[in-house]
Amino acid sequence: MRGQVVVRLKREVLDPQGVTIGKALDNLGYEGVGSLRQGKVFDVELETNDPAAARSALESMARDLLANPVIEDYEIQLLDEGSAGEGLVTEEEGRA
Repeated sequence: MRGQVVVRLKREVLDPQGVTIGKALDNLGYEGVGSLRQGKVFDVELETNDPAAARSALESMARDLLANPVIEDYEIQLLDEGSAGEGLVTEEEGRA
């Protein structure tokens, strides 16, 4: 089973990299970008077919290593055997 953990800075945390990317897009002529925040995506291949076990493993990974809960939120997605983003069984996790 494939899973994905998306990690982003919390809204109240300044995102200097996102600000810099937004300014670069403006300098390249991309108009209408109001704000931009950057994040990290972890694609994880799990050796289980049990969605509950997969979700539990991803939650533990996110909490213990992939995200810093003081400054970051994360969401967990379970993906089917199709291409990434198709057939999502989604559940947002780590939202404060």
